[in-house]
Amino acid sequence: MKVSVIITTYNSEEWLEKVLLGYSVQTEPDFELIIADDGSSSATKVVIDSFKASFLHPILHVWHEDDGFQKCKILNKAILQTHTNYLIFTDGDCIPRNDFVAQHLKSKEKGYFLSGGYFKLPMSISKLIDPSHIRKQEAFSIRWLTKQGLKKSFKLSKLTKWNWFAVLMNWLTPTKKTFNGHNTSCFKEDLLAINGFNEEMLYGGLDREVGERLFNYGILAKQIRYSAICIHLDHKRGYASPETWKNNNAIRAYNKKYNVIKIEKGIDQYY
Repeated sequence: MKVSVIITTYNSEEWLEKVLLGYSVQTEPDFELIIADDGSSSATKVVIDSFKASFLHPILHVWHEDDGFQKCKILNKAILQTHTNYLIFTDGDCIPRNDFVAQHLKSKEKGYFLSGGYFKLPMSISKLIDPSHIRKQEAFSIRWLTKQGLKKSFKLSKLTKWNWFAVLMNWLTPTKKTFNGHNTSCFKEDLLAINGFNEEMLYGGLDREVGERLFNYGILAKQIRYSAICIHLDHKRGYASPETWKNNNAIRAYNKKYNVIKIEKGIDQYY
């Protein structure tokens, strides 16, 4: 296998089904899927099982008991179940364009992690997308999306499939190159060197913190937000709170001030 794709999810069967369908039509088929499940009900397993015959390699479902928002913990567990040395991270509400995996593999480079983005859809269009729209890639078509009522804006340029335009915009965009949990990739050895995700953190910048420690470790970042495309399905965020943001921001500030590379409560506790 060339790469492991780690998808986080929690009780979002309708969205996960659309996401898995997106991975079933990738131009690059030689990857494994790891579902990092933060305590979903058995309905999520039913969805995963229904896709097991759709991929070249088996889907691995990594699950733990529901104990509130524990994304860092399930991600660390999922990382240790991968069988490749290169990892793509994304979420169970982000449908990949059919060249998503291929674009990550095309851009990977030793000493770097890749920083991607997403195109966010409103709830009305998120609900409207059905399997045919994903198989035919209409869900990534500017014309189709605007026909469904999406307002025209420069942000739609993210969905342009012209390679020269994507390369140019990756270079021109003022957006910082950060570690984004919905669309990023890196070498597994680099993550292990910084002790993976920080389990002291709940919702709010936990992925950015990983990237900041990778920077401290000497890893650089490459921008691929106009090349590796995924569309983000709308949903509520009931797990966000001012307290978790305050705690996470304090951790990030400390790490930056003291150039922290390897945190204490990370992936090594599962070795």
